[in-house]
Amino acid sequence: MMNPKPYIPVERILLGPGPSPVPQRVLRAMAAPTLGHLDPDYLAIMDNTCEMLRQVFRTKNLLTFPVSGTGMAGMECIAVNMIEPGDEVIVCVNGVFGTRMKDVMERCGAIVHAIEITWSDVFTLEQIKTVLDQHPKVKLVGIVHAETSTGAHQPLEGLAELVHGRGALLVVDAVTSLGGHELCVDDWGIDAIYSGTQKCLSCPPGLSPVSFGERALARLDARKSKPQSWYLDVSMLRKYYTDGGGGGGRVYHHTAPINMTYALHEALVMVLEEGLDARIARHATMHQRLRNGLEGMGIRYIPKRSLHSLNCINIPAGADDAGVRRRLLEEYGIEIGSGLGPMAGKAWRIGLMGHGASIRNVDLVLAALREVLR
Repeated sequence: MMNPKPYIPVERILLGPGPSPVPQRVLRAMAAPTLGHLDPDYLAIMDNTCEMLRQVFRTKNLLTFPVSGTGMAGMECIAVNMIEPGDEVIVCVNGVFGTRMKDVMERCGAIVHAIEITWSDVFTLEQIKTVLDQHPKVKLVGIVHAETSTGAHQPLEGLAELVHGRGALLVVDAVTSLGGHELCVDDWGIDAIYSGTQKCLSCPPGLSPVSFGERALARLDARKSKPQSWYLDVSMLRKYYTDGGGGGGRVYHHTAPINMTYALHEALVMVLEEGLDARIARHATMHQRLRNGLEGMGIRYIPKRSLHSLNCINIPAGADDAGVRRRLLEEYGIEIGSGLGPMAGKAWRIGLMGHGASIRNVDLVLAALREVLR
């Protein structure tokens, strides 16, 4: 019989595409006593968490809450609620997560018209307008704000006006931008959006913040069929997170991840203590510090319009991709990410997200890379 032994994970400096480093305050919050998911004290914490999410999303959307699951659960939640079988949708594909959005929406029964461009490029309004002109029955346009696989930073200003002019909804993936990049749900006219806790919010993976605007909820209310997922059915979830707006009290749906909510609550407190604008500026400053150091070593960035939170760079000629990453991990305790898809073996991805976006981490990874590549 095996003698059980406690397992204590080693400490890493997480500078990959996620998860990001989690502050001790957030980890301590997770250790607070577990309450019932309908306990008045827990509901007060949850309500406060949802209100802070509104502030970070920069929205007044009442239905803003953390889906029980990682960022992909947020993507699926929006897809299964906004799409009915046979709906025509447009998905903008310039990396792994645009590809994944296309797959998820096809699984919901959508007829997907994909706009595919070179990975690491970003979309122009004209490209999207051309496809909208070709498909006048489109009901939804999906796009990734922060493409984690390539480090590309997609501009969103002006897109909602174009999409709404065709009677369609705008859905945005903000998994790697929420809390680290400028993101204005209301001002930019975003109808439904999802993110993850493990990136710029510096919370452990396990929740996916989402927000649904009035157009999205009207689409949900007009559905002719039930969403294919019971677990992610917003028509039921809203009765737990907002009492459905009818004043009838909370309706049990599923057991919420209580202690993860504590963690997100504390992480959001830290975001707002720092100030959202100051936090976004810190990410930009740390990105530029890293960029200056990398370009000084002759290492080039791949995307023309780079994220601050995720830095995708060319692997220098002659460098051993896996060997360099292994040495960084074993000798320095630093995790960076490899390339995905067509960028496998050609790119490294260095995350500067949330708690990890610091001078210490930037200078450490630069010094370690210089030594390993020397």
